[in-house]
Amino acid sequence: MIESVDLVVAALAAGAAAGVTDTASAAVKDAYQGLKSLTRRALRRGGVAEEPTDPEELKAALTAAGAGSDVELVAAAREVLALADPEGAAKYRVDVHDNQGVQVGDGNTMTLNFGDK
Repeated sequence: MIESVDLVVAALAAGAAAGVTDTASAAVKDAYQGLKSLTRRALRRGGVAEEPTDPEELKAALTAAGAGSDVELVAAAREVLALADPEGAAKYRVDVHDNQGVQVGDGNTMTLNFGDK
């Protein structure tokens, strides 16, 4: 579940950015600390002793650890995004069940050909 791992990494970045400001609420800071704790737990389960600082390495480690299917971790990431970046958090909630030719993300290009050729 790569999308879930991307969500966790985005939430960690948003929480870190919000946490360094003086205006960050206690709720944001608490949610971010909870997310970091859950992230460390997921990484330890996957055999990673130290949290990578590079986002791409973190994504790879979380993916290898199966963190994308960790419901509690993903829920914590959604909470951090909702608190730290309420307007931006909405872009991470997409329902594409029972559809054809769907892309999710920013700046995508797609050509679709339906039917017989």
